Amino acid sequence: MTSDPDRVEELLAAWRTELPAALSPASELTKRVLVLAGRLDAATRAVLPGLGLTVAAFDILATLRRSGAPYRLRSNELTHALMLSTGGTSNVINRLAADGLVHREPDPDDGRSTLVRLTPEGVAVAERAILANTAAHDAVFAGLPADVITAATEALRAIPAPPRPAPESRA
Repeated sequence: MTSDPDRVEELLAAWRTELPAALSPASELTKRVLVLAGRLDAATRAVLPGLGLTVAAFDILATLRRSGAPYRLRSNELTHALMLSTGGTSNVINRLAADGLVHREPDPDDGRSTLVRLTPEGVAVAERAILANTAAHDAVFAGLPADVITAATEALRAIPAPPRPAPESRA
């Protein structure tokens, strides 16, 4: 007995009919990864409003929290890590500062730079958000056997990572 076709199977069937050359051996994997990414993104977006956070605010809090104590980075490091514009990063940091979650301070090593540091409340909010996000992502995978998750992880690990950009020079 076969199951009903899912969205990816329907899409692939349409391309097999309309333009088979558009398909490659990785086509199904690509589509399934995109569907999964969308589900994980939706899970994240569903939990953040309950914590009073946007995706950008969550990304900044999580980046600062994973940086390790004292949970601070230069503004330009945050911008680079999150692939946001300088103005976009600054706007989010301003909102987080107004909410008492981050504090800006001068960089003692570079008078031109500003450090952004999590406040104690910011650490607590970041940790609640990260744990809520983890639970939301776990719910996406609920019901899958652990060995299937492990096998999928190992298979995806075999895909080479893109090269890291060269660090910026601090002349």
